[in-house]
Amino acid sequence: MINKIQSFILSFLLITSVTFAQNSTDKIALSSLLIHLEKDYDIKFAFSDTDVKNIFIEAPKPGIPLHELLNYLNEKTFLLFKTLDNRYVTVSFLNKSIAICATILDANSLTPLNLASVQVNNYKIGTTTNQEGVFYLNDIPVNATLSISFISYKTLEISAKELFSASCKQLFLEEETEQLSEITMPRFLTSGLQKNVDGSTVLNTEKFGILPGLIEPDILQTIKILPGIESVNESVANINVRGGTNDQNLMLWDGIKMYHAGHFFGLISAYNPYLTKKIAVTKNGTSSAFSDGVSSTINMETDNKITNEFSGGAGFNLLSADVFLQVPIKENLELHISGRRSFTDLVNTPTYNNYFSRSFQDNTVSSNNINNAETDFYFYDYSFKVLYDLNYKHSIRANFIQIKNNLDYLEKYTSNNTIIEENSTLKQENLGANLSWNAHWNSKFSTNISAFISDYKINSSDYNKDSDQFQTQFNNVLETEIKLDSKYKFTDVLHFKNGLVFNEIGIRNTTTVNAPTFSKTVKDVLLKSAFYSEIEYKKKNTFARFGVRSNYFHKFSKFVIEPRINIRQQLNNEFSLKLEGEFKNQTTAQKIDFEDNFLGIEKRRWILADERNTPIIKSKQASFGIAYKLHNFYVDITGFYKKVDGITAANQGFYNNTQTFSSTGNYEVKGIEFLVNKQTENISTWLSYTFSENNYTFAIFNPETFANSLDISHSLSAAFNYNFTKNFKISIGSVLRSGRPFTKPVVGNETIQFGNRTIVNYANPNQERLANFFRIDLSTSYNFQFTDVIKSTIRVGFTNITDRKNTIDSYYVLDETSANNIKRVDTYSLPFTPNLSFRVNF
Repeated sequence: MINKIQSFILSFLLITSVTFAQNSTDKIALSSLLIHLEKDYDIKFAFSDTDVKNIFIEAPKPGIPLHELLNYLNEKTFLLFKTLDNRYVTVSFLNKSIAICATILDANSLTPLNLASVQVNNYKIGTTTNQEGVFYLNDIPVNATLSISFISYKTLEISAKELFSASCKQLFLEEETEQLSEITMPRFLTSGLQKNVDGSTVLNTEKFGILPGLIEPDILQTIKILPGIESVNESVANINVRGGTNDQNLMLWDGIKMYHAGHFFGLISAYNPYLTKKIAVTKNGTSSAFSDGVSSTINMETDNKITNEFSGGAGFNLLSADVFLQVPIKENLELHISGRRSFTDLVNTPTYNNYFSRSFQDNTVSSNNINNAETDFYFYDYSFKVLYDLNYKHSIRANFIQIKNNLDYLEKYTSNNTIIEENSTLKQENLGANLSWNAHWNSKFSTNISAFISDYKINSSDYNKDSDQFQTQFNNVLETEIKLDSKYKFTDVLHFKNGLVFNEIGIRNTTTVNAPTFSKTVKDVLLKSAFYSEIEYKKKNTFARFGVRSNYFHKFSKFVIEPRINIRQQLNNEFSLKLEGEFKNQTTAQKIDFEDNFLGIEKRRWILADERNTPIIKSKQASFGIAYKLHNFYVDITGFYKKVDGITAANQGFYNNTQTFSSTGNYEVKGIEFLVNKQTENISTWLSYTFSENNYTFAIFNPETFANSLDISHSLSAAFNYNFTKNFKISIGSVLRSGRPFTKPVVGNETIQFGNRTIVNYANPNQERLANFFRIDLSTSYNFQFTDVIKSTIRVGFTNITDRKNTIDSYYVLDETSANNIKRVDTYSLPFTPNLSFRVNF
């Protein structure tokens, strides 16, 4: 009875295996077949489950002799079947070759990957996939392993015997974009914002949802919603990260260091968000691959993958129009282009009028613009990228970008019955180009060689009617760099990175004046070499990155060593801890020209460290935080400390008695950042709060320590996003923060004589504060489709819907008509300002 039951079970298992694994040739799983043959022939097979796994063969003819059976099995498999006696049969690998094939697909889209690399490890055998993603290889050693790779995808290793099958097995490759620094929060505050395991925040512009007041995924406006990031004057050209100045942010666009950030004098970002795919913002714990930017790193990347699909989009808002295209030229060659230009020199919209008034308030341009002057202002930016894959292991990328702002101001006045025209101009532009070669030498080792050039210019000419004086100012930064990066994967969880950098920066400043005649040109050049090394570990609940960067400044014969650390430990499903620290340096800084110097707008000129009047700026920073995440509820608390040495008084934009001093000092900032975010299917709401204390120390001043001009003690923001439907969304949010410090004149002694000049007699610096800043913004968006291919979006945004008059800066000038001979000049934020955008994507 038992034997009958055993026979029944074995027959059932065999039938089940045959049914489950059956294909056009009626193949049977070898593991199931051997069990059945043991019963039929009263023998015992000695084999490893791993050896016979995933092997399917046709069933032998029933009743054939044992020696014919073993010959059949030897012929149909890559195994050796050998009898020890009439009872036992051993099964082992035979040193023979087999034919294999497979189909390689994208793990997400399931599309075939053409020209994927297939390499037999330790053998000079390899091939690539065809247009269907299929490859075939003959005479492959049965014990061999294969490495299957594709640019921007994780490499897959698999044994040859797993691909020994009549039908080509499907294999799936995953994108490598976030291999070690993977996303810990795929939807942070709004769709398109993500949180990385290394603490950085990533903006994916393709998935951008909605934020208060914004009508497009403006790169630099978006990051201002993050805790610890402010703009004391609403300008994206003045992003303050943990109390730092804007020139202390390293801004990279596809590997090119950029020196110009904003259009319309900082009110909108200069980078087209629709071609920029990903932006990563790092406040601390930066990779040692990056230098400069003692406050933060803002790394912008365009799409780096050949899609072989023609796509693009176009749109407009109340300031400008733009277009972008992705054009496949060949199977392995593609062109990405984008362009944007304002129509502010052709049409005046309510948005333009408010932006113009905000930029030029309380100065010559705004006061004369209506009656006796003409103002012509426009901006544009364009970029293109060439993507070329030499083969499945090597790729070349070339990028170019130009950003430009142009202001022409023509003033007309009458003198001795003669109409006189005087022209003032302000032109700002940044050109950049980058060329890179990425190589995957094998499944473990890859390199990248890149070179960039960045050319920034600001060229200004200004006529002052009152003094009958014409002056020009020219500032030029030319930076070139060659960089070699290497990456070695010890394992999937442990990576080792190294790099060499050769960098040269040249900065020229020229000033001319006609009355009295004066001309001065200062040109500085600095050559820097650097080597960096870091090791990165990511497994399960632990992320750790340790790095060091060694910088050598040839002109000064000086080494600067910079350690970096970034650790994140997941304690359980809800709680995690993070520790970040870094030493950084930078050799460039911006000198601020006072607002009454040139058309009444603030211009910043880049200068270079000389280790005399302008030292190398160095920073030390540490932060520690704890995060809690449960389902769609997230809380993050981070404490930070930062000290920056080597700042100069001329770089701080003081409007007090320190503004003409040549002094070197430091600032020290410490604080706490708090963020809570709750999300449901249709709702995302968040509250963020930052407390900080930010103080200068300059040894020659009295007092030595006083409040930083960027000190925002308290900053609170809140927002509420709601999706009425999949296509209709609304977002409302508010910002409430402390007013920034400023300096008043001495009461009763407001002016003093300084040589043959009268100047404002300021009291101790930054002892007063402006009124609190408060603003409410609102945005809505609606998506619809013209066809299955053409998709459209309409967004409407309102800035400062309560039309509150916020004072964002204050200083004093001489005024003989007033009782105390001085006048206070206040700068105000944007009033109620509407904006609208319409986009079409295909």
